[in-house]
Amino acid sequence: MLTSLALIFLVGLAMAAICQKFKLPRIIGMLITGIVLGPYILDLLDSSILSISPDLRQMALIIILLKAGLSLDLSDLKKVGRPAVMMSFLPATFEILAFFLFAPPILGVTKMEAAVMGAVLGAVSPAVVVPRMVQLIDMKCGTSKSIPQLIMAAASCDDIFVIVLFSTFISMAQGGSANLIDFVNIPISIVLGILLGMIAGFILSQFFETAYAHKHCVRNSMKVIIVLGVSFMLMAIETWLKGTVSISGLLAVVSMACTLKIKSISFVSKRLSEKFGKIWLAAEVILFVLVGAAVDIRYTLSAGLAAVGMILIALVFRSAGVFICLLGTQLNLKERLFCIIAYLPKATVQAAIGSVPLSLGLPCGKIVLSVSVLAILITAPLGALGMDISYKKLL
Repeated sequence: MLTSLALIFLVGLAMAAICQKFKLPRIIGMLITGIVLGPYILDLLDSSILSISPDLRQMALIIILLKAGLSLDLSDLKKVGRPAVMMSFLPATFEILAFFLFAPPILGVTKMEAAVMGAVLGAVSPAVVVPRMVQLIDMKCGTSKSIPQLIMAAASCDDIFVIVLFSTFISMAQGGSANLIDFVNIPISIVLGILLGMIAGFILSQFFETAYAHKHCVRNSMKVIIVLGVSFMLMAIETWLKGTVSISGLLAVVSMACTLKIKSISFVSKRLSEKFGKIWLAAEVILFVLVGAAVDIRYTLSAGLAAVGMILIALVFRSAGVFICLLGTQLNLKERLFCIIAYLPKATVQAAIGSVPLSLGLPCGKIVLSVSVLAILITAPLGALGMDISYKKLL
């Protein structure tokens, strides 16, 4: 396993650096590393690390959500108002609808499997989008109309919305059919997840504040371990109560992180966010390399043209969703086009959840993973290069 970890980190980071040199997202290099080192090409990764790959990917997803929750500035949503709220769910909804309508005839999957696939593919990638929006804010480019702030705030919420839908659709797919109670459970799962996370976040914030007031030093590294432990417990509660009551563990994790940001002393949440950002540097390499390793490249190539066509149709639907969100705003046509381009990239969420259907043994597992990887390889460079090339002309 140590040899495999050495290869994952060293080769993955080297390939990421090469991609970065060519102005491509680093995650592309990590994915290619996994595909090449994985069991379907060179077979250099130990089976022991591949066997715990689903658990490692879930841990990476929890770190993503904690980082998103601790970085999410709700005041940004208030500043940009209605467009940000709409962009946090409408483009993803349009894309899921595209998969639901067109994936069954194009890819030969059932309607339920198409919904799962749409939920996997529906999220935009903060890993690609956020650094570029921060750069635009620093350059004061598009800030007069709060365009970078709009895209940053909406992209963070978009991921959360899609992940909650994904967990719901996965439960329905495992049951084999969708019935009324499944749809009734969606709002119950959301509300209970938010409440559970708020309670956990409030208790943690009070604990950290009390320790600070009484001059009991709880190191930031220790706080990170405590927050991670509580996050794992929230995910476990969802499993324990499955079949009794529906609770979204993922939403509870985000809700806890948001509550910590609001209720904690400002420097505590800021330092926690920085710490999780550093943890993500290692988790990112493991996540993307292991996702690449899970891809059967032969199956992906055989699904190639049909999958690419489906991805492009979904992107058209997504772009229409973004355009509708921006109706009635002060943005001109060029600025709206930039928002559409900025909302194209997919990467982080697709890597974190794209292989879940396969690990659960769902019949659609292989095709969902293949389409996820193709979507990352197509849309991450497309969106990243599109933003880098167009911002001077469009903003």
